[in-house]
Amino acid sequence: ILNINTGRPYFGHFMRSYLTKDLMKGLAGTSMTTEMDLPRLLREQQATTSAFPNLSTSENDSSCGEQILSHGIVEKVLIGGVLTVLTFLTIGGNLLVVISVCFVKKLKQPSNYLIVSLAVADLSIAVAVMPFVSITDLIGGQWIFGQVFCNVFIAMDVMCCTASIMTLCVISVDRYLGITKPLTYPVRQSGRCMAKTVLLVWLLSASITLPPLFGWAQNVNDDKVCLISQDVGYTIYSTAVAFYIPVSVMLMMYYRIYRAAKVSAAKHTIQGFPKVEYEGSGVDCAAAALKLQKEVEECASFSRLLKTDRKNISIFKREQKAAATLGIVVGAFSICWLPFFLLSTARPFICGVECSCVPLWVERLLLWLGYANSLINPFIYAFFNRDLRTTYRNILLCRYRNINRKLSAASMHEALRLAERPDPRETILLVISTQFKSQHP
Repeated sequence: ILNINTGRPYFGHFMRSYLTKDLMKGLAGTSMTTEMDLPRLLREQQATTSAFPNLSTSENDSSCGEQILSHGIVEKVLIGGVLTVLTFLTIGGNLLVVISVCFVKKLKQPSNYLIVSLAVADLSIAVAVMPFVSITDLIGGQWIFGQVFCNVFIAMDVMCCTASIMTLCVISVDRYLGITKPLTYPVRQSGRCMAKTVLLVWLLSASITLPPLFGWAQNVNDDKVCLISQDVGYTIYSTAVAFYIPVSVMLMMYYRIYRAAKVSAAKHTIQGFPKVEYEGSGVDCAAAALKLQKEVEECASFSRLLKTDRKNISIFKREQKAAATLGIVVGAFSICWLPFFLLSTARPFICGVECSCVPLWVERLLLWLGYANSLINPFIYAFFNRDLRTTYRNILLCRYRNINRKLSAASMHEALRLAERPDPRETILLVISTQFKSQHP
């Protein structure tokens, strides 16, 4: 007798006892049975049992059909060590972001509110979700924290992961608006506006956790399994809001920032310098004077073009940096979360709405791959942000004093270095002008 949703047999112990009783009845009721027939019949009974190995309901099988794994001591040590290191690194990295932005004056900017929201979401995953998943994985996947806490745990897991993903989406939109509207967007980017955006992200993330708590889609929850609802409608709704829509927006923003950087690069490319042609000595003074005036006007026009281009060079560099940062963020995000959400979307259609037929180790591997995104987010933004890197270094080395002064000094030094750096195009213009004046004194 098979469960049509899980493909696993019901009443295995009853079936095996039935086969054994039927076999013994045949032995007792057949007068032709001899001692030579007994080994043959026993072999047939063993073959029947081996053909249905899951007919016995072992203590490791839940009523949902989930197979509880059994790890050895070495496996438990390795799994526990890896998961513990991953959890503590996630806590430490995101805690550094929160401390840096909250206590360093220079980093208290409205755009960094989103970075703090992302760090809080990832920190919540590491503190409120990862420890319980780690313990569950160490004991083979069996849920031991009760049915009531199962619903609370699933709500926390879904809300924090969704908040992290949606914050990444909002950051991509914020970077795009900052690049394409550099004059108007910073004026409208107030702290109150960013606070409202962060609140909206968390409210929308919390809305995904409400249906299972209010009866639309019940979570799969028995004595040994804690699994999010496999209702088809709820699965499509939750995965679309939590992943597919945000990742589509992120890809669109990355494409537009990349295109804007490419257009800006083409705009700032200098096609050529004004050509200086020299005549022989056998020309009249009037023609030489007219040609000299034309070349001076070309040089003056080219000089103004260089000055304007130099004013825009910081915008160009910012566009390139934003495109590189967002490209790495989108790539890491997709690698970490795409396999898990593809599995989550397909599972109800493959296994049914009652249980999961996917091997437990596959589910756990893809789940922890998604959690790893919470670990790498702080390091991605620190890699492209000099102020965050400097703050991290000072905090880790316990150099708490004068962090703001050090950041201001570093920014001033960088500005002076860029100002003193000669522009090669202006150098070429100076050489051309010098040569022109030497030929036409």
